[in-house]
Amino acid sequence: MTVRLYDTQAQALRDFTPREAGHVTMYVCGPTVQSGPGIHHLRAALAFDLLRRWLTRRFGRVTLIRNVTDIDDKVLLNATAGEPWWALAYRMEQEFSRAYAAIGILPPTYEPRATASIPQMQDLIERLIQAGHAYAAAGDVYFDVRSWPAYGSLTHQAIDDLASADDADGRGKRDPRDFALWKGAKEDEPADAVWSSPWGPGRPGWHIECSAMSRRYLGPEFDIHGGGIDLRFPHHENELAQSTAAGDAFARYWVHNGLVTVGDQKMSKSLGNHLLAADVLAERDPLTVRYALGAAHYRSTLDLTPASFDEADAALGRIRTFQQRAARVLGTRGPLVAADLPDAFAAALDDDLGVPQALAVVHETVRAGNAALDVGDKDAAARALVEVGRMTGILGMNPADPQWRGAGDDAQAAALDALVQAMIAQRAEARANKDWAAADRIRDAIAAAGVVLEDGPEGTHWSVNDG
Repeated sequence: MTVRLYDTQAQALRDFTPREAGHVTMYVCGPTVQSGPGIHHLRAALAFDLLRRWLTRRFGRVTLIRNVTDIDDKVLLNATAGEPWWALAYRMEQEFSRAYAAIGILPPTYEPRATASIPQMQDLIERLIQAGHAYAAAGDVYFDVRSWPAYGSLTHQAIDDLASADDADGRGKRDPRDFALWKGAKEDEPADAVWSSPWGPGRPGWHIECSAMSRRYLGPEFDIHGGGIDLRFPHHENELAQSTAAGDAFARYWVHNGLVTVGDQKMSKSLGNHLLAADVLAERDPLTVRYALGAAHYRSTLDLTPASFDEADAALGRIRTFQQRAARVLGTRGPLVAADLPDAFAAALDDDLGVPQALAVVHETVRAGNAALDVGDKDAAARALVEVGRMTGILGMNPADPQWRGAGDDAQAAALDALVQAMIAQRAEARANKDWAAADRIRDAIAAAGVVLEDGPEGTHWSVNDG
């Protein structure tokens, strides 16, 4: 068993071995909570949810830190007189949590807010100043990029080729590429968004927040740093520079998920194609959304269209229909089988979290299970049923899991079953009376409603046609 992950810094697949045997440590950049989550936020969180689930299976324990950036220029900009920045941040944080939970993303081990680690950020800044890699100027503190020769090593860029840092107004900067570690207080910013410091009142820069929080909760060296590919520069590049310049080993592997596009265009509010998670979840089943966002390889660009969700819904329908059919034929006292994850499924996830290949194994097992049911091979069907449940369970995509039952689903299912069973009884009576025309009309009416009848020696059963 060898797990391989694509390391952004190495630009290559690397065998993954946790620093501590049996325990994986991960830090994933969470949201800046100036507004509600977009669908791209869900895709990013889901990528690392899937990775976490698989690493837990392989290594036993995963500590996952996903931060909340609750103090930032954007948060302050979106605040209003009626909703201060801290109230806006908390409300948006709750929206993210609800959206994550809706599609089955497991909560992180810890979810620290940036405002709870200001002392740790100041300590890290002081270490950088003492080491000669940062300087105070006009109430701000900047990281001196030219003092650290390795700057640019994550994204493989030379310092002279980089654009100026635009995260502060630049007062007192020695080099336009130097980035802010501490931002001095401004007259037009809220008084409660200011902390005292050795360099004057102010607040932390964005990049220093994650360096301080990852160190606080995972230590100076940890296994995996994750986030969206759009965070590689400047955010992750700056994190790497300031942490290593301060003497920390920092992340051993850098893992990034791909972007989300809509109709082959990058999502943008200005283009009007910014998909809000709340809107998508209001229109689509949460499990369908999870499948659609997770079915592509995590490093690929995911182009979302209405067909993406339709295809996900159909794929889940095939899995669900097999599970229902197998459960009906095998019964609650079906044959016990010893079945684990198929080797091909495990191999796919070991190889840089190959979810598309893993799902191909799921659907091949569904086909084999249906074929076994067709010929009455209950042992093979039972084995397939167990394997499908375990594979989809690992992925958090098992349609039979109670978590995917919506409010009122059981009552609706019972009502639909009563109606269909009544029509099945009417059809059976018509056939007994050799009224074939009436029997055909009933069957056609049932089919028109999207219900498929299956006649067998144990009677007639029905299922919804999801294909």
